Amino acid sequence: MKKRFWTLLMIVAAFTLVLVGCGAKDDASSGDAGSGGGGKDKVYKVGTEATFAPFESIDDKGNIVGLDVDILQAIADEMGIKVEWENIGWEPVFQTIKNGETHIGASGITINEERKASFDFTEPYYESQLLIVVKEDSDITSLADLKDKKISVQINATGHMAAKKLQGDASTNIMAFESQPVAIQEMLNGNVDATIGDNAVIYEYIKANPKAKLKVIEDDAFEKEYYGFMVKKGNTELLNLLNEGLQKIKDNGKLKEITGKDFK
Repeated sequence: MKKRFWTLLMIVAAFTLVLVGCGAKDDASSGDAGSGGGGKDKVYKVGTEATFAPFESIDDKGNIVGLDVDILQAIADEMGIKVEWENIGWEPVFQTIKNGETHIGASGITINEERKASFDFTEPYYESQLLIVVKEDSDITSLADLKDKKISVQINATGHMAAKKLQGDASTNIMAFESQPVAIQEMLNGNVDATIGDNAVIYEYIKANPKAKLKVIEDDAFEKEYYGFMVKKGNTELLNLLNEGLQKIKDNGKLKEITGKDFK
């Protein structure tokens, strides 16, 4: 009787170990979004704000499309990984990376020292520069002219940072909105004197709204900016993966094919 009992106990124990082992394997492959674990079999969640054409927007079928989508997909194809896009809004792009709810932030995000303190970025893949947009009959000609004017910007984007640098953080003349198109519309509605935004997005807006009577102002006071894909601070596994894929599409010409620009 004792022999049968101990034999049965050993079978149960062995079966339990098998179940625990399977569970551990499943946990490793699923991982949390912030860890970047799971290797090339993992589906990486990408957070974006899809009103930033031509980098990301929603097509008539409800799909997220744009340059960032094509670039990241090209990287994924090179590295044999999968990406899944989520349109979550500009501010949540940053918060969900911190919380570990998404792996990658991709929304025409400019690499700067302030952001690098909290996040890690890939090597740059696109060069950009801020522009001023005003109504066609405006007498504004430079950034200096906006010192005491009302300005609309996308919240916490580099245009917002530039406006605060010009007028001060506490300025009540700066109106910040969730997206750049809304900021432009506020200017067209006469609620502000000018808007500041990224060049590619401004020109895409003008292309999509040819009847809007707008004037674009370039100013050397704005420094050149560079976009990168963003990951959680310390996620070197995913960062290295993205950088390797990015270098491959730079070398094979795919990046230039997507953006129309030669960027090394």
